[in-house]
Amino acid sequence: MTTEAPLVLYNSLTRSAEPFQPIHPGEARVYTCGPTVYNFQHIGNMRAYVFADTLGRTLSYKGFKLTHIINITDVGHLTSDADEGDDKMEKAAAAAGKSAWDIAKFYTQAYWADIDRLNIRQPAKWSIATDYVPAMIEFAKEIADKHCYELDSGLYFDVSTVPDYGRLARHSTDEGEGRIETVEGKRHSADFAIWRKTPAGETRQMEWDSPWGRGAPGWHLECSVMSEALLGHPFDIHTGGIDHREIHHPNEIAQNQAHSCDADSGARIWMHNNFLIDRGGKMSKSSGEFLRLQVLVDRGFHPLAFRLLALQAHYRSELEFSFDNLAAALTRLKRLVMAVQPLRVAVETEVEDRRLLDLLARFDAAISDDLNTAIALTALEEAAAFKKVDTGQKRAVIARMDAVLGLDLLALDRANLRVRPADAGISETEIDEQLALRKEARANKNFAASDAIRDALIAKGVEVMDGDPLGWDWAVKLN
Repeated sequence: MTTEAPLVLYNSLTRSAEPFQPIHPGEARVYTCGPTVYNFQHIGNMRAYVFADTLGRTLSYKGFKLTHIINITDVGHLTSDADEGDDKMEKAAAAAGKSAWDIAKFYTQAYWADIDRLNIRQPAKWSIATDYVPAMIEFAKEIADKHCYELDSGLYFDVSTVPDYGRLARHSTDEGEGRIETVEGKRHSADFAIWRKTPAGETRQMEWDSPWGRGAPGWHLECSVMSEALLGHPFDIHTGGIDHREIHHPNEIAQNQAHSCDADSGARIWMHNNFLIDRGGKMSKSSGEFLRLQVLVDRGFHPLAFRLLALQAHYRSELEFSFDNLAAALTRLKRLVMAVQPLRVAVETEVEDRRLLDLLARFDAAISDDLNTAIALTALEEAAAFKKVDTGQKRAVIARMDAVLGLDLLALDRANLRVRPADAGISETEIDEQLALRKEARANKNFAASDAIRDALIAKGVEVMDGDPLGWDWAVKLN
């Protein structure tokens, strides 16, 4: 099976779609801004990693040797992206009465668990910010004389020393959306901290000696240092949420330009996924109670239903979240699992069927068109629905499509998708035992016993799905 459509990706830097031309032939080097591990990640955060994973899977599918780096920010990220406030890690540690290192370890492990549950592939390396502090100090020393100045609070980058600062965010036009504020002592409002000194009389849990005093690196410095160290300069693609387009990534670009002594932005293509919108207002961590993957699981949804929900919209479009939308995505996933289940025992063979080849071409055209997963999904569903076709060829096509979409269809079964909510008062084993007794009662025409079992299950929140067109035996009612 061959693919013919050229891969085209939207570059936020130029605001245009561009054919992907790797810097190193046959290779693709990608850096993704990872989480700040001071709390659990909300599902809006996780949409960014589903997008980055889909990009990486697409690059692999197109035959590129992929090197994908995702960072873990465990120091330096302030409570305001506009270079103000307390360090998020230090603040979380103080609130929990734990060390910042323990906070980082706990929430990194929680994030990695969510990555696994969403079937997101492991990157080539997880780059941990605190592992690179010595390299960050050296990087800052190399640019300090020409591009930085020192204040009592630390070392700051002078954005006027690089060309076209903020062009990624379009700060100089009406399109600009940056949240840059004036801070006393800065030469320009957009100047940002490279190194933050520990205030006199205070001690941070995470601090290091530097030429500018004991303190910690600025958040923006981390990604410039780690991306260059692990991918070289320049590299192919940098990804992140659209909120990074306004401050964090322009600051990275400025640092990259200063360090390389040219106008190169560091990455050739900058890609940003749009927001996941929750009308209920529980997407932001600042609200205290927020939507994270475990909340969805506790409500009875399989994590891959959320992945499918994310794939249903283009990554550059806003996506509205609701539990109704998630339930519809779960039903769609169930239909795919049912259609694909007979193929699990088939042996893949070379695809020769013209209908399957045409569908594969449609899938390739969609995913090559700036990762149009919404259309790619419909091609997958059509392939899964095909009748009177060689099962080996059909499995080969499904496997190739799902290698990009990451729904794990050839491994999932019905039982996997029946997630029992956390507050359900009955186990899956008990449910299956009661349904077996009910089936026996119905077979013996003992309808009173059958109804009593059904009513008892309903009282415990279990819906007996008689006549369900999908053939699912039961579901737990969601509050």
